[in-house]
Amino acid sequence: MKIFLTGATGYIGSSVAKFLADKGHIIYGLYRNPAKEAELRQLAIIPVLGTLEDQVLLDEYARLSDAVIHTADSDHRSAIETMLNALEGTGKTFIHTSGSSVVGDDVLGRSENPEIFDEESLFTPMEVRVKRTAINNMVRIAAVEKQIRTIVIVPSMIYGNSLGLDTESDQLPVVFRKSRELGKGVYLGKGVNRWSNVHIADLVELYDLALEKAPSAGYFYAENGEESYLDLAGYISRALGYGGEVGSWDAEDALAELGDWARFALGSNSRVRAVHARRLLGWKPKGESVSSWIAGQR
Repeated sequence: MKIFLTGATGYIGSSVAKFLADKGHIIYGLYRNPAKEAELRQLAIIPVLGTLEDQVLLDEYARLSDAVIHTADSDHRSAIETMLNALEGTGKTFIHTSGSSVVGDDVLGRSENPEIFDEESLFTPMEVRVKRTAINNMVRIAAVEKQIRTIVIVPSMIYGNSLGLDTESDQLPVVFRKSRELGKGVYLGKGVNRWSNVHIADLVELYDLALEKAPSAGYFYAENGEESYLDLAGYISRALGYGGEVGSWDAEDALAELGDWARFALGSNSRVRAVHARRLLGWKPKGESVSSWIAGQR
């Protein structure tokens, strides 16, 4: 199968691309940095130099391919619309990558939210995630309106070493960096906010299963457990040799340093259950736990 994959040099994108290339698929990988070309070729990925602003390029490779997997900017609506329009009426597959912060709240680590969401749960996104939620809905609606096999994958906190290029995940590396800076494991507020999590190897297998047999307009959370940020701070503290010492990172300081990203990535609750992935696709995550993986980091 010929697959056009955006975000080919990213953590998710390069991991998915390598896995699928190893299975014999032809992967056209969109990337922005010319210096990464040789690395992509080493992974048997065909480099496509460009950006999400290159509408002609996106249209060309979407039409050329049997499937499109979008792992780049989840919020780049015009790029997504361009690729969906290119696929209209073809019945081809479009897999869109979102993130479970769409169900997040705005507590800045001060409280635990008891609400847990599966794929059938209704939710009201906080303001910074309204547009992303609308894009998820647009992709699913395109299954009917444009006769495309669309799928939305919604990862929770991802951990584990990249399976592709040497790059990092989103949330935990920031906590590691700040913990090293302060000499203790850190969390926002009280750290009682909880996030579901998933190992990168399990997430990659979910993309493969979705490509193979997901129903059109499918929506899939990806998780295999959850932790509070307080517990994560403890794991990180022990891994870094701080003996389990933890402390609060002032939320206002975090927002000043990281912007609203800290609000939804570090300070919120995001508790989801991957019911559809397990029941509809037979997904069986088996990667090591986040506590085990953190223990092996330095």
